[in-house]
Formats: sequence, C-alpha cells, structure tokens
Amino acid sequence: MLNHKGAVIPERTPIVTDIRKDAAASPKTYRLHDAVISARPLEPALYLVATPIGNLGDITLRALEVLAGADVLACEDTRVTRVLLDRYGIHNRPIAYHEHNAEVAGPKLLATLAEGKSVALVSDAGTPLVSDPGYRLGRMAIDAGHRVVPIPGPSAPLAALVGSGLPNDAFFFAGFLPTKDKARRDRLEEVREVPGTLLFFESPHRIGDTLAAASDVLGVGRQACVCRELTKTFEEFRRGTLAELADYYGGDRAVKGEIVLVIGPPAPPEAPAQDDVDTLLKRLAADLPAGKVATEAARRTGLSRKDLYQRILELKDEG
Repeated sequence: MLNHKGAVIPERTPIVTDIRKDAAASPKTYRLHDAVISARPLEPALYLVATPIGNLGDITLRALEVLAGADVLACEDTRVTRVLLDRYGIHNRPIAYHEHNAEVAGPKLLATLAEGKSVALVSDAGTPLVSDPGYRLGRMAIDAGHRVVPIPGPSAPLAALVGSGLPNDAFFFAGFLPTKDKARRDRLEEVREVPGTLLFFESPHRIGDTLAAASDVLGVGRQACVCRELTKTFEEFRRGTLAELADYYGGDRAVKGEIVLVIGPPAPPEAPAQDDVDTLLKRLAADLPAGKVATEAARRTGLSRKDLYQRILELKDEG
C-alpha cells in the first residue's frame, strides 16, 4: 500500500503480535487480529498526536493513521519517534521540532500549514503541549487561523491520577515544581488550598527534597502517591502520607525513572464551635446590619449564610 506521497505502508501492520503470560504459570499465547493502518490523505491541520509514555502497545489506531498520513511529521527527538514508527512499519520520515530549534522550525511548519498541508506533532512521550515546547507551535497555529486537531491517547498525569487511588473528581496539574527550595515551597504554598488532587512532574534526583518540602508546606498527614515508570516494566505506585513518603525517599536512596507525584486534596476544615460562632456574630453585629454580618461570618467560617442569618435573629430574640 502506498500513501498519498508514495511512501510504502504495510497493508496489514500487526498492532499486537503476541501477548504472553508467565510461561511458568501458563503456556497459552493470546493473539489479537492484525489491524489495517489507513494512510489516506489528511485534511490540512496541525494534528497533536499523543504517543505512548512507555509501553508501545498503548498507541491508538487513529494516531497511527495520522502518523502514517501526515505530510510532515514533527517531533522532539527523531530517534525516539523512529522507534515507534519502526514498531508499526510506518515509513513517514520525522523532522525535529523542539525548544532549541523552535524559532527556525516553527515558522517552517506554519508555512507548511499555509500551503494547505497537514502537520502531525508528537512529543517524546504522552500528549503534546502538556509541559512541552509544542505549546508555542499550537498557539501560533491557532493565531494564524489554522485548524488544530487533538488526537487523544496516553497521558502520564491521567495515568498517575487513576492509578494513585486518590480522589479524581477534581484535580490540578501543576507541571514541574521549581528546582530551588524557596521557590518550590512558595509554589506549594500557592496551591496548598486548591480544592482537588494535585499532580506534579518530578525528577528522580529531586523527589526526596520535593516530598520534604510538600510535607512541611501541605501537612505531614496529607495523602500522596509517587507514581514511577508508568506503563513500563518497573512501574510502581508507592502510597502513603507525605511524611511517610518523605522519609522513604529521603537520604541516599537511589531513585530511577520518570515520576508523577500525586497529592490528595486538603482535608475539609473542622466546623467551629457554636460558642465561637456566636461570639463572632455578636462582634460583627455591633457594626454591621444582619445581612452583612451573615455574609462576612460565612466567608470566615465556611458555614451556610442562611443558617448564620437565622442564628443572628435567634441571638437578637435572646437579648
């Protein structure tokens, strides 16, 4: 099969050839059907293609079609992307686009889009534009009026979130923390009260220092999970309080691999004692009308404004 540029694409490319269980436990081999990768021409657009964060089997069929069919395939490191392309028999030749050549390569890719061609952008792993130099190209393409098409797939923050066992109904991805201790602690202080789970990328060389800072700033008892080498052979989820994890990763412990640090949301504040609430209401009522007293007390205590207003009336009746 030839794509629209004349490049040879295998007519049937195996998506998974063999998936074997432990030979000692079971000799059975499971084989999935081959899948056809279509290399049909793509509509002019910038395609942001998510690629595996470790296990090459995590690529989607749609992503493979885009990688095979794009007029231009841009990537952070051609050597890394070439491994993925070779795995699936795709002969599209990648070109480099990264933070060091963005000033030169970016305008060339925009010119390609202006010619009515398709450009696929991939990072070394995961979803492009997430803590990634591709953000600049995506922004420029949008500003120039070009269509931008996300091709969803693997994402290290989401994989870590769902594997951590921590609440995932609300979360905040904060990328990399600063490397200097004071700046790191200042950033943690800024997100301390975010009402959701926090996610950070971190280096294995800094994880011990980051956990120590997080324990100091966010609280020793806050639940967390260090997610390491996601989807790879030595994938690990180490769960515990920030204090426990800081102790485990402190000292001279050698840590390897890419890490996502997941920190659970802050504990809800304890309700203030009724006597303290009444004291606050009486003090505010000396200078403010009942409605404003209820509003201000609600802001300070987190209690219901309606309930506080009713309590103000009760206190007035009590004299």
